Amino acid sequence: MKNSFYYVLVVVISLSSVLACEPSNGNEDINRDTNTPADTTQWSGFTVQKLYDQFRNPWGMAWLPDGRLLITERSGEILVFKDDKFTGEKLSGVPAVFNKGQGGLMDIQLHPNYAQNKWIYITYSKPGPGGAATAVMRFKLEGNQMVEQQDIFVAKPYLPADFHFGSRVVFDKNGFLYVSVGERGTQPKVQQLDNDHGKIHRIYDDGRVPADNPFAGQKDAKASIWTYGHRNPQGMVYDAANDRIWEIEHGPKGGDELNLIQKGKNYGWPKTSYGINYDGTILTEYKEMEGVENPVRYWVPSIAPCGMMLVTSKRYPEWKGNLLIGALSFRLIARVELSGTKFVKEEDLIKDMARVRHVAQSPDGYIYAITEGPGLLLKLAPNK
Repeated sequence: MKNSFYYVLVVVISLSSVLACEPSNGNEDINRDTNTPADTTQWSGFTVQKLYDQFRNPWGMAWLPDGRLLITERSGEILVFKDDKFTGEKLSGVPAVFNKGQGGLMDIQLHPNYAQNKWIYITYSKPGPGGAATAVMRFKLEGNQMVEQQDIFVAKPYLPADFHFGSRVVFDKNGFLYVSVGERGTQPKVQQLDNDHGKIHRIYDDGRVPADNPFAGQKDAKASIWTYGHRNPQGMVYDAANDRIWEIEHGPKGGDELNLIQKGKNYGWPKTSYGINYDGTILTEYKEMEGVENPVRYWVPSIAPCGMMLVTSKRYPEWKGNLLIGALSFRLIARVELSGTKFVKEEDLIKDMARVRHVAQSPDGYIYAITEGPGLLLKLAPNK
């Protein structure tokens, strides 16, 4: 009887250790808890309202001018919400996605001139010869039907890996489109310019490559590359007031980064990192290096940052100009205060509620978040 007790104890301890470990492809894809919080939760200065609780792996969200909210599911669905409620409708005509591991349907954004041209953009893992690739498609809507679909960017080459796809898209004030692409496990090639992986790309809204891109015309370099040396950039936001792009990316075990994206710069992966390998071995001895841009903020241990937003709304006056960053493994929203381009301080919001995949600001100035484990649509309503 005594031996049986010790056997059970060892099994329980061993199982707990396994569950606590991160998978070899990163902690960004762990689902731990499925307990659903109450419909409203009070926090200092705001109330978290639970609007929907049936997501599996939501990824991106965008509002149409008529008030409808489109939310992507990684499995390949786009759900339609209106007035903070699920309409029961989904878009039809979604392209086939490589729905494996971290692959699937990801970001969604409207063209800044949507009222005139009606273009909507999605990123997804596109199946193809040899595996899959991060792709950008644009389309228009006829009712709930996706029409005039065009792949305007496909990160080459296709690879069999089912992790580190990225991927977000943002537009700047001049209408250029930036897309973040993960390194797909090709660590050494991230520092090479002859492939699309581990890069942020800058293109026109129809996929053409601007002639003033930093490596355009350079032999053996992909002309669309804007920056390189990225690991798995799953968050990106454009600061229109200051004409800046902020990016967040997953490190390995530790070393998640917040970066200010600048033309032609090298962000170091895998030559530099504040993280280590998942087995505890040294990845690189360098945290900084000449010719490499240092992160504005890094996290050790990893919070697993994903989608983020810049607060511009008057509804949250104390947060204006702050970045809100969704954290998967730490199950919170990190409110990052900046002074210009310098990190000042950080506050944890809605901690332990769920794995936060993305945070966005609605046209009427409210902050929404989508989460997994449990799969929720949340609204952060200011207390008046």
